[in-house]
Amino acid sequence: MPAASPARVVLGVTGGIAAYKACVLLRMLVESGHSVRVVPTESALRFVGEATWAALSGQPVHTRVWDDVHEVPHVRLGKDVDLVVVAPATADVLAKAAHGLADDLLTSTLLTARCPVVFAPAMHTEMWEHPATQENVATLRRRGALVLEPAEGRLTGPDTGKGRLPEPEEIFDVCQVALARGTEGLRRDLVGRRVVVSAGGTREFLDPVRFLGNRSSGRQGYALARAAALRGARVTLVAANTTLPDPAGVAVTRVVSTREMRDAVLAEAQDADAVVMAAAPADFRPADYSEHKIKKSGQDTARIVELVENPDILAELSKNRPRPDLVVVGFAAETGDAHAGVLDHGRAKLAAKGCDLLVVNEVGPDKGFESPENEAVILGADGSETVVPRASKDILAHRVWDLVVRTWSTTG
Repeated sequence: MPAASPARVVLGVTGGIAAYKACVLLRMLVESGHSVRVVPTESALRFVGEATWAALSGQPVHTRVWDDVHEVPHVRLGKDVDLVVVAPATADVLAKAAHGLADDLLTSTLLTARCPVVFAPAMHTEMWEHPATQENVATLRRRGALVLEPAEGRLTGPDTGKGRLPEPEEIFDVCQVALARGTEGLRRDLVGRRVVVSAGGTREFLDPVRFLGNRSSGRQGYALARAAALRGARVTLVAANTTLPDPAGVAVTRVVSTREMRDAVLAEAQDADAVVMAAAPADFRPADYSEHKIKKSGQDTARIVELVENPDILAELSKNRPRPDLVVVGFAAETGDAHAGVLDHGRAKLAAKGCDLLVVNEVGPDKGFESPENEAVILGADGSETVVPRASKDILAHRVWDLVVRTWSTTG
């Protein structure tokens, strides 16, 4: 599935202190080629003024249904766009949207929208956790809206907790997926499921300074965790040496080495429905670790470092599943060689590892590692092959979960 093409977007902004972050989201949407119309509430303009929204979007800004009445904006806006995203979404606007109230231009637009709708909530923890808010969120999700989980962190004043607006980059990624997949991307088909995802590259230290590692940024694993959370799963992300912000609504366990990752993944897998090993664990580690920094000898001689094999987490998990219905997904970053092509190596690895699905992607310049995009062929133990053309890693992530859901349906 291709990445989202330039689209018409309504960005709704409500009256919360996090409204300033919507400026960053707006800039990202516009720089991606989307035509964005900002619809702030009157209270939102107390935080960020109309001139700012107009300058950043290049579009006129209105808040009332009485502006440009001849164009009937309260009906036209929702009908004519490809996506409506509300960031921040306060408890008030969630309640109005859930109950079909339409007392300003934004809520009227939400009521007439026939496109994907994304809400990025931001409020104090007590407001988010209140039964009324939770019922409103459940209602919106049941109707097909995509309501993100708030992030945890510093709120206004001295308060800290769940209710922080997800980072603009994360909201942007969700918008891109919603545009690319349409209503298909808004399914909540992982509700009631618990999944584990690994991400990043492990490090095996030679001494306190140097280590053996790889180029993995963790982007694909984070995209998988974010996609699963959006689709309703309880997600644990086992992350090795990443610098990415935690996906909203995802529990993160941090590790460094392959052995630490093995212990964490196997422990979390005990009550999981699926495990996706998107991390790049180091295959080898130094046989000896120096407590002090290894110094140069000053001699033009080779230094030999003896390596030992690390545990094979994917093979171990596939062979010793804590429950028979656990779906195990592996990743294989491959390059072709004189003996076989990328898919040949992938098929051999699928058979050797014993997992249910193996995502095979060719790595190289601008492919796989460190790139925001990816392309792959997903091999199934049933002999299936699913080609995923080059697109954002979020798109690939959703395709993986599509196949995991299909695997549950055929085996359960």
